[in-house]
Amino acid sequence: MLVLVSPAKTLDFENTAKTTSFTQPTLLDHSQQLIEVCRELTPVDIASLMKVSDKIAGLNAARFSEWQPDFTLENAKQAMFAFRGDVYTGLDADSMSEAQIIKAQQHLRILSGLYGLLKPLDLMQAYRLEMGTSLENPKGKNLYAFWGEVITNEINAAVKEQTDDLIVNLASNEYFKAVKPKLLQASLITPVFKDCKNGQYKVISFYAKKARGLMARYLIDKDIKTLAGVQKFDADGYYFNEALSTPAAPVFLREERT
Repeated sequence: MLVLVSPAKTLDFENTAKTTSFTQPTLLDHSQQLIEVCRELTPVDIASLMKVSDKIAGLNAARFSEWQPDFTLENAKQAMFAFRGDVYTGLDADSMSEAQIIKAQQHLRILSGLYGLLKPLDLMQAYRLEMGTSLENPKGKNLYAFWGEVITNEINAAVKEQTDDLIVNLASNEYFKAVKPKLLQASLITPVFKDCKNGQYKVISFYAKKARGLMARYLIDKDIKTLAGVQKFDADGYYFNEALSTPAAPVFLREERT
């Protein structure tokens, strides 16, 4: 099984990852092309394009300027340990054993606006470039045009290394739009997480993001390979609801929290 997740805006490059093992991203040539485009942007351009504060815009202008592709443990960090945020709270990579980290490396992939597709142990340098950014580039008006079928081809290559042909999409809509579902050479499952609030079940972003991380960790730890295995997910009070589900979109509910 291959599991897809989104990256996070929040990064941690202060603390050391719990492993010294690392790999290199496979799409750095593409990343370099994007960096060259981003280096042409002023902090004012970045603030407008990314809708961020002047402080964050200045920080990212500096990051683009300093970025260079010779990644080492001194100037970069493994992706799974660099990203923070709700999904990664659920994933809780810091509590993984070496065996679990190896499983994650085999079965987990992180979609990225700058790096395309990252393995958990791929080194990366700090950046902010969300997939939905309308960054004009030689291939089009946004990052979806830039990446084209590249990310999809990488996913298909990763699927070929698995013992089954199942992809579990736990990425946000913004990031999964960079994938071409019709070209995927595998069955695709996109779980939905709904929490009860005021008597109604609905997708609540904060909870859903953490649930995606929890499911990613569950799938890795349990070595899940089938839809039936996915449906057994029961972390943090979630449970499978067959009546609301389809094979491609299993729905998991959780009762109102007190």
